[in-house]
Amino acid sequence: MTERAVSEAAATFDAIGAEYERAFGHLPELRAAVEWLTGRLPAGARVLDVGSGTGRPVAEALVRAGHEVTGIDVSAAMVELARARVPGARFERRDVRDHDAEPGAYDAVCAFFPFLQMPRPDIDATLSRIAGWLTPGGHLVTSTVPADVEGLDIVWMGRPVRVTSYAADDFLLRLSRAGLEVVHHAVTSFVPVGVGAEPEDHLFCYARRPTA
Repeated sequence: MTERAVSEAAATFDAIGAEYERAFGHLPELRAAVEWLTGRLPAGARVLDVGSGTGRPVAEALVRAGHEVTGIDVSAAMVELARARVPGARFERRDVRDHDAEPGAYDAVCAFFPFLQMPRPDIDATLSRIAGWLTPGGHLVTSTVPADVEGLDIVWMGRPVRVTSYAADDFLLRLSRAGLEVVHHAVTSFVPVGVGAEPEDHLFCYARRPTA
């Protein structure tokens, strides 16, 4: 992803700010994924939240459950909001592709919709790096918009954005190639809160790093 593309992604979410939480904060499948994850984490687990947004509901729920949460996001506005909303977590302005962590650094990684403005080679590489950051037996809970598109210009939440993704089967294949075992996946439809919002298909996946 070019520096310009990263800047455009940051600018988009700087502009959206708290609107994103209002539009997507009550997404049932996202809340179900976090609940599923918290039911499997050890006490005081180390969790990385990629594309942490405003910190709610993901980081907030994990901190409430007693876990050590680090959130990263490319948007300075989102990081500022998250620090105010969830003071019990640590948030940094950082692209996941620039994030550095030791192997096995996290018991879990959450990555809800952070890949859509990355080119496909970066998506693949990031999934592999995330797999390496997990402890054996650790979990990745993630989601995307399943579509066979590359560099597609759309209007989203009233703003022009360029998106890239994979069809559902291809995304699942990428998780497997990264060394993860997919234990659950489902495609659902959701209408974000907001005037003129259009239904979106979402793919939610729960995956696990094998212990051997």
